[in-house]
Amino acid sequence: MAEQGKEVYAIECRKITKVFGQVVANDKIDLKVRYGEILALLGENGSGKTTLMNMLSGIYHPDEGQIFIGGKEVKINSPVDATALGIGMIHQHFKLVEAFQAMDNIILGTGGKKEKSRITSEKIKEISHTYGLEIEPEKYISDMSVSEKQTVEILKVLYRGAEILILDEPTAVLTPQETEKLFQILRKMKEKGCAIIIITHKLQEVLSISDRVTILRKGKSIDTVDTAECDAKKLTELMVGRPVSLEIERPLAKNCETILKVVDLTVDKADGSRAIDDISFEIRRGEILGVAGVAGSGQKELCESIAGLIHACRGAILFNKENLLGKSPSEIIEKGVSMSFVPEDRLGMGLVASMGMTDNMLLKSYHKGKGPFVKRKPAGELARKLIKKLDIVTPGTETPVRLLSGGNVQKVLLGREIESSPSVLITAYPVRGLDIHSSYTVYDLLNEQKRKNVAVMYIGEDLDVLLELSDRIMVLCHGKITGIVNAAETTKEEIGMMMTGEKKYAESEKEAIV
Repeated sequence: MAEQGKEVYAIECRKITKVFGQVVANDKIDLKVRYGEILALLGENGSGKTTLMNMLSGIYHPDEGQIFIGGKEVKINSPVDATALGIGMIHQHFKLVEAFQAMDNIILGTGGKKEKSRITSEKIKEISHTYGLEIEPEKYISDMSVSEKQTVEILKVLYRGAEILILDEPTAVLTPQETEKLFQILRKMKEKGCAIIIITHKLQEVLSISDRVTILRKGKSIDTVDTAECDAKKLTELMVGRPVSLEIERPLAKNCETILKVVDLTVDKADGSRAIDDISFEIRRGEILGVAGVAGSGQKELCESIAGLIHACRGAILFNKENLLGKSPSEIIEKGVSMSFVPEDRLGMGLVASMGMTDNMLLKSYHKGKGPFVKRKPAGELARKLIKKLDIVTPGTETPVRLLSGGNVQKVLLGREIESSPSVLITAYPVRGLDIHSSYTVYDLLNEQKRKNVAVMYIGEDLDVLLELSDRIMVLCHGKITGIVNAAETTKEEIGMMMTGEKKYAESEKEAIV
């Protein structure tokens, strides 16, 4: 029971500790969240944010410490316990059944019956009206945009009575307009007395939406500060423990020679639907071409078709005027085409999770060897070189890469691709889920390649970064190009409108195409 005269918090964590083997994920962490406030949780990769939230949502339970909800000490042994206590978590990867309607997903697991669908639908609409949520209960998840799916996730936890909401990277795949719409919903929930925790690496969003910020570093709670008294520089210093530059350099693109030209490219998805629809563009030496688009707009298929991983229906992919279309990755390598591909799924396509750095280095070069034996010594030397050059934190070159943090895994992959001396470097979401320090390391690596006259295609989610890093930005919407614009002469709002197909822009033009 809360002490008389003492403030009652929606959530209060006292000295929470969680250990996995020899790794102390959370080390005596303190956390307080008030009703009617939005608290941002910041920290580098591996700082313990997700572990702490997983304990509040019942996935883990602490080895030591106490959790208080509404002033009362509680034990959260399962997600069912968390739901009963009014805690709802919106994960970065949605937990929805695509073949079901929104209403079915919302009542799934609550005992809701189909014969009560009218009453259920009315309740959902009432919650939607209260919090400013717009959703069609009868609409199928498969027909929804990413923003609509997120709205269903929020409705799902509110339907279960949640007064405490935890959101993990909620804006990762949203347009600026969708992000602002989400923030309006969160502010409405705050007004209604909900306690909200938001985990994000986007500092400008933290400054825009939160009331206070709690910073974790290496499993410890470092400080909790009022957002109004902070800026991005101070927050970064608290996260990293030292001053860090937040400027992304954009070296002048000097060489205008086209090295890769895509002409009338059309690619289908595995299910037969169209992923890329008759697009044409070029990439020049010594430039970074940014690619923006809502998730699922064809970015993945575009990368894979250029890298020779999937076949296109028609069109041409010209590398130094030679058509690569229809050639396998090995055929492309045999022709001496130096093209590197950093996929969005680092451990699914880029690296073998169970193998160490040495063997993962070999994946790029083993085919060049002569004779029946694979020479591991050069790969081992390359692995040690990358560890030193990129400050990769790993027990050793033979440690399975799945045991490394996300930032270190990304350094391994990007470092390997860069060391192959590419002429074209294709990167898909290379900083997805990475902390500020690791992200800026990646930006520096890409600019280093640009200075070496490498053509870089950078597919990203953070429009602020795309505008700072890129020379030109190509926008995709439903598999079509809605604009190719000069990054220095456009705005985030214009990019957002192109991402949703509201407007189209021609290259080097500011006027919308009617």
